[in-house]
Amino acid sequence: MRPDPRIKWTVLGMVLSQLLACWLVRGLAWRWLVFWAYVFGGCVNHSLTLAIHDISHNTAFGTSCPAYNRWFAIFANLPIGLPYATAFKKYHVDHHRYLGGDGLDVDIPTHLEGWFFCTPARKLMWLVLQPFVYSLRPLYVNPKAISGMEILNTLVQLAVDGAIFVLWGIKPMVYLLASTLLGLGLHPISGHFVAEHYMFMKGYETYSYYGPLNWITFNVGYHMEHHDFPSIPGCNLPLVRKIAPEYYDHLPQHHSWVKVLWDFVFEDSLGPYARVKRVYKLAEDRL
Repeated sequence: MRPDPRIKWTVLGMVLSQLLACWLVRGLAWRWLVFWAYVFGGCVNHSLTLAIHDISHNTAFGTSCPAYNRWFAIFANLPIGLPYATAFKKYHVDHHRYLGGDGLDVDIPTHLEGWFFCTPARKLMWLVLQPFVYSLRPLYVNPKAISGMEILNTLVQLAVDGAIFVLWGIKPMVYLLASTLLGLGLHPISGHFVAEHYMFMKGYETYSYYGPLNWITFNVGYHMEHHDFPSIPGCNLPLVRKIAPEYYDHLPQHHSWVKVLWDFVFEDSLGPYARVKRVYKLAEDRL
């Protein structure tokens, strides 16, 4: 599939904007640092995680150059502050291959999450804790061996974090980490975590969102289209819907990620348990 010709330059601009922000927040009061981390940095860092999602499908340099895509994902990872890109790709492959698979798709909440986060207050807490839940869940549900590329991702990230700290002090690092934790927590863009696969209507497990937040999230809202054609770059997913409206326009869809979060918290029928889970029979390795 033809790669996205713009994603490289978009990601470069976002990474540079966060580095500039690191320089600007050096003397900022803590309350304003947290404010800008939520309002600006949270949007940029969340968007970068979705750029990494798109790049994990080899959309930056094409399927003929997988190593370039992996390296570029590590570059996009830099403002996030924590190594993420390589491990994400490893598990995201299973999400597409075994959607809803018990013990395989780590996007499915655990029984403990479903049991505990079952009231409005606890579901709100679950949304705030999403960065921690999503990063720790794979270690419990489907632990995998650490790869050399993950070690490299970690070393590069630590080197850049250390350089920022040495050059500009603690506040820029707090800004980057706060941008990640706040932007992936209770934030309007985080509505896509819930909107994509939680069963808002019985019988439907994947939903699209066609609103304006797609402009800053690499069209991740076109989620039904993405699962049908995962190798198509996000920039071309609206074209998929335009070419084949008879396959998408009649399906249930979300119109607001903020409303998705509101409904998730206050509707009794919604919660971590509101997911389709299935058992896959894996082929045995007889070699």
